[in-house]
Amino acid sequence: MPTIRRLPEHLVNRIAAGEVVERPASALKELVENAIDAGSTQITVRIASGGLDMIEVTDDGCGMRPDEIALALERHATSKLPDEAIELVATLGFRGEALPSIGSVARLTIESRPHDAAEGWKRVVDHGIIAVDAPAALPPGTRIRVEDLFGKVPARRKFLRSPRSEYAACLDVVRRLAMARPDVGFLLEHDGRRTISVQPREELAARVARLVARELAEDGVVIEAERGSARLTGVAGLPTYNRGVADHQYLFVNGRPVRDKLLVGAVRGAYSDMLARDRHAVLALFLEIPPEEVDVNVHPAKTEVRFRDPAFVRGFLVGALRHALEGAGQKSAQPPQAAAMNMWQVEPVTPAPAPSIGSLFAREYSAPQTHYQPSRVSETGTAWRSYEAEVMAQPAARAEVADEVSEEALRYPLGVARGQVAGTYIVAEAEDGLVIVDQHAAHERLVLEKLKAAGAEEAMNRSQALLLPEVVELEEVACDALEDKLADLARHGLVLERFGPAAMLVRAVPSVLSKSDVGALVQDVADDLERNGDALLLGEKLDLVLATMACHGSVRAGRSLSVAEMNALLREMERTPRSGQCNHGRPTWVKLAHNDIEKLFGRK
Repeated sequence: MPTIRRLPEHLVNRIAAGEVVERPASALKELVENAIDAGSTQITVRIASGGLDMIEVTDDGCGMRPDEIALALERHATSKLPDEAIELVATLGFRGEALPSIGSVARLTIESRPHDAAEGWKRVVDHGIIAVDAPAALPPGTRIRVEDLFGKVPARRKFLRSPRSEYAACLDVVRRLAMARPDVGFLLEHDGRRTISVQPREELAARVARLVARELAEDGVVIEAERGSARLTGVAGLPTYNRGVADHQYLFVNGRPVRDKLLVGAVRGAYSDMLARDRHAVLALFLEIPPEEVDVNVHPAKTEVRFRDPAFVRGFLVGALRHALEGAGQKSAQPPQAAAMNMWQVEPVTPAPAPSIGSLFAREYSAPQTHYQPSRVSETGTAWRSYEAEVMAQPAARAEVADEVSEEALRYPLGVARGQVAGTYIVAEAEDGLVIVDQHAAHERLVLEKLKAAGAEEAMNRSQALLLPEVVELEEVACDALEDKLADLARHGLVLERFGPAAMLVRAVPSVLSKSDVGALVQDVADDLERNGDALLLGEKLDLVLATMACHGSVRAGRSLSVAEMNALLREMERTPRSGQCNHGRPTWVKLAHNDIEKLFGRK
């Protein structure tokens, strides 16, 4: 029979290290968080070989006395929980496991001196064994050095990545913590080379732009929103300033860097009709919420959180982001050079002039073979006809020579139309430069906003009852998740009922998705609930249909426009929110300033 025994302390610490210290970046995160919690105003980080050989963190915080250093190396000893109210924790670290765990798998040197002490103290722990305990000379604050990480645990050491990969993870840790605390200065050196240097008491937007991308200063909007006891600040990039991966999305809750699927889903929902599905927004968001409304004690590394009211948090983030992006108006990220335009998808060019919007819409969406409901024409026909009468009065006209315009007219943000190039691009003259507009991309956004204003979005959420309800078999956990969201799904037009422990009965689907595979649709929604905590995918499917309708109903590339039509399009862009990008995240216009044009011709 196996015998139950108490594990020795050094083995307990080593097991705990497997949860807290996965790689050098994990140890660095714990040390920098301790420095921040100590009230530091300047933190210096030095690493060698990506942290595999050495990590050193120096701060000017409160410091520790010799007895406090000894106590800090014991498990579950912390100064960050004054009482037992763990749900109200306001510090970054509070478990009291980091230092003993690191000391059990590396050579850990702690030197510290309180501000009111004449000298400091030094203690060295070599893989769980105290090697040095003596006075030390150093300025007030704390210096901690980690060397030979996993040196005596070869099974863990061999699974670490290359120094370059480990350095990238360390850089990401310092960057996130530096963004979280703009009141603290940070310095990062890798192998003697300085890579991050930010001063304390820096403005949040300026620090985010410095650490993430300098282009955010011009191609981003500042977020400032409050709802009840929650507050959201930060910087969000314009939809036209995006990346192919989501590694430039920095999310913080009460000053703590997190990777939370609810927040990531909210960001995706806010940009849903402004970005292509394979592009990702660039942003840094800082959510402040009462401590009792969020649980930060759900993961050993404290990178995940759980909200008491996730629906409120998601709605708050989506609303604040959309409001800020709408406030940007027709603003668009301007690529620094022509090569930067290679990232945008190429629009097909129609050689012959396209028919009017009304006839195109009727042909595309009233034909019997299409899966769109014919009733869609009557529901949104008013919006199409009013916009066609306003902008496309002479759809088959050729471009004309522009008349002389006044200086007042040139002060329009997008200028005054001067002509058309290749039947695709509108060339306009503004007071401060030359504006080039992609007529299809611009009109695509305008039509989508018109459809939304006309109530097409609500009409798309209408249900199409199934003649025979369909039973979809799923895992019991997936059925539970769907059952919790029955009311939300019904608002989108998807009506479900529980049909036993491992099946759902589908009674109705959104009308525009009535021809889709019902079983696959319900399975996708269930997977989305598991991944994001909310049914985001269903809303995106409906948004995609609406965006497709707008795309096909917009003025095509290759179509000649009159000057009056071009000017009407420019004025409508200036009045329409988010008109700086089309429904796929591409820019609708670019500007060449007078200085840029003069440089092209060698005048400057």
